[in-house]
Amino acid sequence: QVQLVESGGGLVQAGGSLRLSCAASGGTFSMYAMGWFRQPPGKEREFVATVAWSGGSTYYADSVKGRFTISRDNAKNTVYLQMNSLKPEDTAVYYCAAGRTYYTRSYYNTADKYDYWGQGTQVTVSS
Repeated sequence: QVQLVESGGGLVQAGGSLRLSCAASGGTFSMYAMGWFRQPPGKEREFVATVAWSGGSTYYADSVKGRFTISRDNAKNTVYLQMNSLKPEDTAVYYCAAGRTYYTRSYYNTADKYDYWGQGTQVTVSS
């Protein structure tokens, strides 16, 4: 059983930056692909970014490509989401997720591939 705890959310003005963190415990962190999803107010949850357990392979939603960067530190059991040039439409609850994988370069961009989820952290971008 893997537990995930997100932190780093908050209120920021448009154009600003935030760095989200997701600390994992209870499992072998390096055996999981990690992802970030978000759920804007009144909308369904959507994929944001994912990183393979090796850290060398990443994939982003078109809406955040070039602005967000996902990374992981397997020694610290933590995955990060650096968010720059934030826009009001980035306002959402952001969730961290872990999906079991047997391949070092595997990552997942759909929610059904993920086995564990965090409780979420609110990000609000004001205009």
